Amino acid sequence: MNKYEIIIWWNKEDNCYLAEILELPGCMADGSMVSEVAAAIEEEMKLWIEVNTERGYAIPQPRELS
Repeated sequence: MNKYEIIIWWNKEDNCYLAEILELPGCMADGSMVSEVAAAIEEEMKLWIEVNTERGYAIPQPRELS
């Protein structure tokens, strides 16, 4: 599986952690703890890739970090 950068931050308004993968539009998750949101975004990433592959959409490659 490709390695995507996961961005996690605390959202004061929603009182939870949010996570997203920028290369996968709409691939987001939330949770009350970092470990919870980290596990949730991994699952969301798998589902995002699975659904978009089934629909015949191109799956973006992870961007390279320098």
